Amino acid sequence: MRITVILPAKNEASGLRQTLPALRQTLPEAEVIVVDDGSTDDTAAVATEHGARVLGTPYPMGNGAAIKRGARAASGDVLVFMDADGQHNPADIPRLLERLQAGYDMAVAARSRHGQASLQRGLANAFYNKLASWMTGHPIRDLTSGFRAVRADKFREFLHLLPNGFSYPTTITMAFFRSAYPVAYVPVEVAPRIGTASHIRPLRDGLRFLLIIFKIATLYSPLKLFAPTGFAFFLMGLGYYGYTYATLHRFTNMSLLLFSAAVIIFLIGLVSEQITSLVYSKSRG
Repeated sequence: MRITVILPAKNEASGLRQTLPALRQTLPEAEVIVVDDGSTDDTAAVATEHGARVLGTPYPMGNGAAIKRGARAASGDVLVFMDADGQHNPADIPRLLERLQAGYDMAVAARSRHGQASLQRGLANAFYNKLASWMTGHPIRDLTSGFRAVRADKFREFLHLLPNGFSYPTTITMAFFRSAYPVAYVPVEVAPRIGTASHIRPLRDGLRFLLIIFKIATLYSPLKLFAPTGFAFFLMGLGYYGYTYATLHRFTNMSLLLFSAAVIIFLIGLVSEQITSLVYSKSRG
């Protein structure tokens, strides 16, 4: 297998000084691409110094955008994505590749709860994992891990679905499950990041991560979100009708509104399900 390792990097010169030598020691023949996402430090110079191919952007475009640029430029049959901040250990890559050789199309490095950046992030990721597991019917151990190995041809099928921001791991994981591509999880330990603090800000990105929750549902199977919601409105309408009939002996406009909302939400779910099926059919065609 030809292997390409892709590291999105924004002001990660310090992390690259540690990560790239370890990466070369583990995979001396691999193609290494560092996607410099508008860095203002020596990220590009450090990457070049250690023999990596550098793809630069004149301004920051986002982690997902860097991933897409790297995937388009890669020549390997297998793509390995990892962070450039020293958290991920290149020595774990052979364990991911073993899962691909065993027949999986993607192998994801699953962090333990001790490997989360903070308690808040850990709780949020645990919630995402539970939601995604319910949506897919498969246990998902780490939905947001950026350390993974994947077959290049299958990954490129979904480039048009990937966002430019931080939720690319969520999107690609759900896309693989939706398309019946087998996914494996490999437990790993991660180290504290090197250099500047994480680019994710809890307040700034809180709403964005909340939207990811709904995106997970609509990306994989919209009816699993819309059908229970519509049923909940139907029950509210039925309950309110029972109350008004017992107290006022009549059918009120609010009951009609709730019943109508239930039908509309369910129909939106049906249309969304068809659109989702067409999107995945297109990506695989």
